[in-house]
Amino acid sequence: MKLVVFNDFKVGVVRASSVVDVTDVVEDIPHINTGELMSGLIERFDQYKGKIEQKVASSQGVPLNSVVLRSPLPKPPKLVCMAVNYMEDGTRAEPAPINAFLKSPTSVIGDGDIVELSQDNATVFENEAELGLVIGKRASKVKAADWRQYVFGYVNFIDVSSRGLGAQGMDSFFPTKSQYTSAPIGPYLVTADEIPDPQNLQVRLWVNGDLKQNYNTNDMGHKIPRVVEWTSSITTLLPGDVIAAGTNHWGLGPLHDGDFMEMETEGLGRIRLKVRDVLQRQWVRETHRERQAKGQPAQAPRIS
Repeated sequence: MKLVVFNDFKVGVVRASSVVDVTDVVEDIPHINTGELMSGLIERFDQYKGKIEQKVASSQGVPLNSVVLRSPLPKPPKLVCMAVNYMEDGTRAEPAPINAFLKSPTSVIGDGDIVELSQDNATVFENEAELGLVIGKRASKVKAADWRQYVFGYVNFIDVSSRGLGAQGMDSFFPTKSQYTSAPIGPYLVTADEIPDPQNLQVRLWVNGDLKQNYNTNDMGHKIPRVVEWTSSITTLLPGDVIAAGTNHWGLGPLHDGDFMEMETEGLGRIRLKVRDVLQRQWVRETHRERQAKGQPAQAPRIS
């Protein structure tokens, strides 16, 4: 099932090229806002699945291209992002030590929204396309073998990074990762039954139609079972939490004002975003792979 939030934050299900409004089916779930409603639906999905399926089967819906899609997770309780979790197409001899950081839920935006580049003096802004795991129930100290019991579904996730912010010599994850609009999620939340093998999905990201990132989730250094086990050993995961599983860095490159960014993971649809930089800064248009092939530092330098 492909769950969406659309228009004035109604809850819907995508069926072929249409979307069916199921808000009336789920609105009795206790909530203050749509973010809480989606988390509540995820937690109670088994109770509501049959009712939702009946509504979808008996409704015509409206054309998908006639609605405004929001993030399917407007305000997840937590965003846990894995750090340096890919083998970079076999160029790493072994996985990096397992690590992660928290990204602010208020940084979430959805399909068709604008990524606003911070006016802070970042050294560069980069795209990081990632598979997002959506937690389905309270999870603490989960065994790796049991990970599927706790993953409700999957989303496209882009970690927009504002490099170089924070005090020199200190951990800079907070200022570099939690900027406003730096966590695009969408367009759909796809339930786990539609993705039988999340460890073998192609992830692609385009900037202005040029393919920049193109990698498979089988290149993860720490696989999904270990990721769920490790994160839940540190913090209690809640329904609606997202674990972003990391990215292959070879295709990372600078984002500029006016860019059009698209990301698609197999089976999860394609999210489309615009980029705006009121300062109109410019960087050398090269990816990490292109720069390292020249023996240059991975991150592109600013030119204006």
